[in-house]
Amino acid sequence: MANVGQQPKWEGKACAKLAGCKAEQVWLLLQDFFGLDKWFPSLTTCLPVEGVSGQPGCVRFCAGFKTPVNGSDKGSMDWTKQKLLSIDPNKMVFSYSIVDGNVGFNGYVSTVRVLSNEHGCDIEWKYEVEPAKGWTLGDLDFFIASGLQVMAQRMGAALQVFQATMDQ
Repeated sequence: MANVGQQPKWEGKACAKLAGCKAEQVWLLLQDFFGLDKWFPSLTTCLPVEGVSGQPGCVRFCAGFKTPVNGSDKGSMDWTKQKLLSIDPNKMVFSYSIVDGNVGFNGYVSTVRVLSNEHGCDIEWKYEVEPAKGWTLGDLDFFIASGLQVMAQRMGAALQVFQATMDQ
């Protein structure tokens, strides 16, 4: 019997296409678990807390991003601690959870995957979380989808610069 009054978890998926970029190239940028601040918009801090980047069990501290939770409160800074649960470089996929933070997420787990396609690759970001106070599922979908699009643009631009340098 289901718990009365318990809401089902929110689930969602975002996808970004990177034309002309090889999945293996994008994976090399994405697998740096402690380097998310290089790619995610408005994220100003991504620091190692424990473990080795890319090893299951490592934890990163992410801060500086803006979410619907803080709204117009300019004095607050959103932050989370995120733990790498699993990683498979051969399948170009990793999963992580939020283990602490002030954005209201409980039971948050994401899986990020890079998939090859005929024109380049896709980054797929699936997530599941208990409903969070101050958020709607639409807010979360928008936050992740828009963040992923900027990440893809930044990764694509970095890879173009790298390729141009190699071609000289």
